[in-house]
Amino acid sequence: MYMASFMHSSVALFPHLSPSSSTSSSLPPVSSMAGVRAPTHSFSVAAVGRPASQAVEIDATAPATSTAEAAAEFDFKGYMLGKAAAVNRALDLAVPLAYPERIHEAMRYSLLVGGKRVRPVLCIAACELVGGDEDQAMPSACAVEMIHTMSLIHDDLPCMDNDDFRRGQPACHRAYGEPVAVLAGDALLALAFSHLADPANYPPARPIPPYLLVRAVGELARCIGSEGLVAGQVVDLDSTGVTESIGLDLLEFIHIHKTAILLEASVVIGAIIGGGLDREVERLRQYARCIGLLFQVVDDILDLTKSSSELGKTAGKDLASDKTTYPKLLGLEKSRELAGDLLRDAKLHLQGFDSRKAAPLLHLANYIAYRQK
Repeated sequence: MYMASFMHSSVALFPHLSPSSSTSSSLPPVSSMAGVRAPTHSFSVAAVGRPASQAVEIDATAPATSTAEAAAEFDFKGYMLGKAAAVNRALDLAVPLAYPERIHEAMRYSLLVGGKRVRPVLCIAACELVGGDEDQAMPSACAVEMIHTMSLIHDDLPCMDNDDFRRGQPACHRAYGEPVAVLAGDALLALAFSHLADPANYPPARPIPPYLLVRAVGELARCIGSEGLVAGQVVDLDSTGVTESIGLDLLEFIHIHKTAILLEASVVIGAIIGGGLDREVERLRQYARCIGLLFQVVDDILDLTKSSSELGKTAGKDLASDKTTYPKLLGLEKSRELAGDLLRDAKLHLQGFDSRKAAPLLHLANYIAYRQK
């Protein structure tokens, strides 16, 4: 389980650097933000099996330029817009309209509506960091977005979280009916694995070795199966509306599995496809686990502090359904402090990589922390 040590100073989630931001400069590291004091003890991942102070292996041969300095010269807005556009084009081609039209329309309705494309961009950025390129990463980037969309379709169903809106439009089951929504999710799940495993989807001049494709398929299956995403969803359902409040350990289990693990899969699969060394893949796994839990902590805060129009989905549902969240368990300020700890540790895991190649992942961690929806 994750164990957090909280700061005594106030930590706020500042306005995020969105893809539409006009600046290309980096947000400053946590330790230099106004009103934020670096935590005296960092958040650590129990799965690492080491204290946080030993959790990151620092490469002494890394360039002297710090990751933050390199990031200051990085055009995050351009990077996000370019990668998201490339992902959208690839997804459009991957799910053409075919007979029966209704199921393919439902798949495209949920998949192509937009969204932040955080997971596929993480996949591409991780691949590029270890020496791969966008064309090599794109099939796996599409696969994780298909899985993510499947999880949203199913999560919105009346028998699950029962939400009528997603990404600013009626949820799939509201637009196409529950039976078609279930089948659309099932079809996206199957297509994700087919798309990831098909060698024809990769550039002929830079093919991916079969053993890496098998490893990537296994990683994705592990992350979304009965010990991954499904496990988190089941425990979440069992814990909603119970009279007894659940503890921090169980809450973290839910979100590590329901939310964080798909971000972990995105980063790890990208690193695998890019040919990363085992030690590089594992260091990026720890980065992904930090930003994955950070994503959920921020989600819980936004659900409490933003409106439905701002979020593009129903706000306040966690409170209405009496669901245990980080603000409910820890309070709003402690939840913000936890977010600051997670962001700090995520950045530590990027130390030792080429600072310029790591800039997209640094910015994506900031983006997740400071997003407003």
